[in-house]
Amino acid sequence: MIENQSDNIDIKENDVSNQGNVPEDTSSAEDKIIENDKLSSQKIEEINTEELKNTISNNDARLEQLEKEHETLKNQYVRISADFDNFRKRQSRDQDDLKVQLVSKTLTAVLPIVDNFERARQQLKPESEEAQALHRSYQGLYKQLVEVLKQQGVAPMRVVGQQFDPNLHEAVLREPSEEFEEDLIIEELQRGYHLEGKVLRHALVKVSMGPGKQNSQEEVEKDTVEESIDSEENTSEDV
Repeated sequence: MIENQSDNIDIKENDVSNQGNVPEDTSSAEDKIIENDKLSSQKIEEINTEELKNTISNNDARLEQLEKEHETLKNQYVRISADFDNFRKRQSRDQDDLKVQLVSKTLTAVLPIVDNFERARQQLKPESEEAQALHRSYQGLYKQLVEVLKQQGVAPMRVVGQQFDPNLHEAVLREPSEEFEEDLIIEELQRGYHLEGKVLRHALVKVSMGPGKQNSQEEVEKDTVEESIDSEENTSEDV
């Protein structure tokens, strides 16, 4: 009986000692788990940070590439837009030039008819009543033709007394003149015309050489003749 009690006491002491050791092992395990969790968290944070840095770096590189592509496309757009605008202006200008050329060609073919009307008006001097009626009808047609040309932008040149300009005039004759200075137009031989500010047909004109040209030429010829006579006289005296 006494032995059983002592055994029970020993068992209880062992249990108490075992119970005292258990908390120490459990706390160390928990510390290890917490430490492992901390290490895992740090590793995960480091990995996430590295991945974030790589992602940011890649995004920056991609953004820079996209900006370059955008700048390139923008320059291409500006260049194409400018080329198209120049092409449109050139096409419009070419169409206008073609239109002017066609109109000029047509009107130039009509101008000789106008010249014939003007010559006939200057030469004809109707005396009878019938001739005068015909002349008035003739002049009416001439006025209609001139009005049509005017509506198309054709305007005659006024050249007599003007300075000779090879861009506007074509000199057919040059002669001395006491009335007009040199290079002034004396007479209009064929009328010139403008078409909307451009030369449709050059005017055929007679241009002044200025006063004294003819006299100077006569004096030169006279001096030449006199020198020839003097030379002949000297030759005869020597003989």
